[in-house]
Amino acid sequence: MTFKSLLLATLVSISCAAFGQAYPNKPIKAIVPFAAGSSTDQIGRAFAAKMSETLGQTIVVENRAGVNGMLGADAVAKSPADGYTILIGTNSTNAALKSLMKKLPYDQDTAFAPLGYMGSVPLIVAVNNDVPVKTLKELIALGKTKPGLLTVASASTSQLVSSEMLAGMTGMDVTSVPYKSGPAAMTDLIGGQVMMFTADFGVMLPQVKAGKVRGLAVTSTKRSAAIAELPTVNEALGLKDYELIAYFAMFAPAGTPPDIIAKLNQAINAAAQSKDLQEKFASIGFAVEPGTPEALAQRSKLETAKWAKAIAAAKIEPQ
Repeated sequence: MTFKSLLLATLVSISCAAFGQAYPNKPIKAIVPFAAGSSTDQIGRAFAAKMSETLGQTIVVENRAGVNGMLGADAVAKSPADGYTILIGTNSTNAALKSLMKKLPYDQDTAFAPLGYMGSVPLIVAVNNDVPVKTLKELIALGKTKPGLLTVASASTSQLVSSEMLAGMTGMDVTSVPYKSGPAAMTDLIGGQVMMFTADFGVMLPQVKAGKVRGLAVTSTKRSAAIAELPTVNEALGLKDYELIAYFAMFAPAGTPPDIIAKLNQAINAAAQSKDLQEKFASIGFAVEPGTPEALAQRSKLETAKWAKAIAAAKIEPQ
């Protein structure tokens, strides 16, 4: 064999080996578009650890918080579609941002390939312990009698829209105070810098249980077993149409190969079905719901329409 033919054979062999390596053959990056300590971060890290076991490769979690999740989502949208960068998405990044922002740096409807739904959690409406109300009805009365007095924290789409929806449906007048992260907003709620905060169970429930803030209601249509003593917003106010939950799902850049999507979906569903993961988050009302990428694509369409309607009803102007 001549040197030239030997070199060609070697190159072909190396090329075949490279293309033949099964995915994944190196660590995967999972971008959480919210701060460390947020529910998205907690749930995303737990799923990443379980998925690593299934895939046989480490999934490294990276927090890129900012603009209701837009910064992290943008980073994933512009990453190579090779399965090595994925998004721990939420109702904010993959449903509501389209209606909250005048312009996104990516097309929310086409920039992502759905991988799999993870689950959802309700939110808790809470106030600082020094606010002179014991029930949600009393809070609404305070917000009506003293316009602009109630300062309301928010650091995500679900937190902002839940509060604005409540204000819009009840005629309550509030002053919105934006934060970069849920934990930072919680710190200020406890300290009295803001009076009201509606946040998911992961951020809020431990503080309510510890007596550091006063929980008034949950935002789901049914009471949560995690804190059954709290009424739903509908129960507390005699409403029928109030509901707002935060949900979590994984996405890859558009164009990711179908076989890679299938592998990641399998790993997501295996994580969702693991009993220890379910038990870990049962205390924050996390309800898992494994499914196909196609089911997530359909859910994303429906949720985008739902959040557009909710944002319009709450009279939130796009930024």
